[in-house]
Order: sequence, then structure tokens, then C-alpha cells
Amino acid sequence: MNPLKVIQLYKNEAQLIKKASRNNREAQHTLYEWHAPKMLSVCRYYINDVHHAEEVMLNGFFKVFTKLKSFNSNGSFEGWIRRIMVNEAISFLRSKKQLEFSSDETICQDIATNNINEEIDVAEIQQLIDHLPEGYRMVFVMYAIEGYKHSEIATMLSINEGTSKSQLFKARQLLQQQLKKLNTVTHGTNEI
Repeated sequence: MNPLKVIQLYKNEAQLIKKASRNNREAQHTLYEWHAPKMLSVCRYYINDVHHAEEVMLNGFFKVFTKLKSFNSNGSFEGWIRRIMVNEAISFLRSKKQLEFSSDETICQDIATNNINEEIDVAEIQQLIDHLPEGYRMVFVMYAIEGYKHSEIATMLSINEGTSKSQLFKARQLLQQQLKKLNTVTHGTNEI
């Protein structure tokens, strides 16, 4: 990619953010169009139902545009929006009483093997993640996909770090079991 195009795109985004913060609807619409597909994916990681995920994304963009003046350009705009979307997804799941965490805080060791069959596609992986219990899925997505640290997850979800680590460990175990089953069904073998 041409570095000048990236600089131009960034410059255009900075100008759009300024206009959008002054309630320019056209600039807001353009920013929405640029970021909505990725942000729907973010919401979808946390919420199984695509209609609810869309609702959460729209509520998130409402917050983005009402809080736009507080964006200080220290980080990426996309990262700022993404954090709002994650918080909206957490709020949505809490309001539906779908966020539960097991209280078992056993010290967990990382699962050493990560031999995922390369023939598994993204849709299958998303389906496996969708079948995790809510608490497991939430922590797994925040840690493995979003890149949050356990201390950040604990703060955002109002749990302690041990619970976050335990949820991640259990999520990984379940995913490995599901992958093993999928591999057995697909290839007639137990090896992953």
C-alpha cells in the first residue's frame, strides 16, 4: 500500500472527526460507514444473535457521536470506538442477565498445544466460540481476540483476576474439546 494513501486517509479521518464532533451528519455518516462493518464484528464476538449485535453496535455509535469531543487523538480512533463497542456489549449482556462467571478460581496453566486444523474456516470457529457459556466466551474474546490483560478484564467485568484466568482456561479447554469433536467428524481422527 502506498504510504501517501495512508497519510491521506488518516488526514481525512481527522478532518471528519472534527466535523462530526460539531454534529455534521454527513461526516458522522461517513465515519459510521467506514467503521460499522468492523464494529459489528466486534459486537458479534460477544453476542450470538446478529440482530442484538446490530442493536448494540448502533447504541455504541450513538455513544461514539455523543462523546466524540472527548476523543483526544492519543490512540487510534478505531481503537477508541472498539472499546466503546466492547463496553456496550458487556452492558447489554448484563442487562439481559446473561453474564455469569463460575466462582472457581483455580490456578490455571496455559494449555501448551495449539494445533488447530488449518482446514477449519472462520465461520466454524465463530460457531465454536458462540457455543461457549457467556462468561467463558466474554473473557476468551476479550483476552484472545481483543488483547485485554486479565487485570483490565477484571476491572471491566467487575470480577477478580483469578476468575478471569479461570474463565479463559475453561474456555480454551472447551474449545479444544469442540475442535477435537469437529476434527473427528470431519476427518475421522482424534488428532488435532
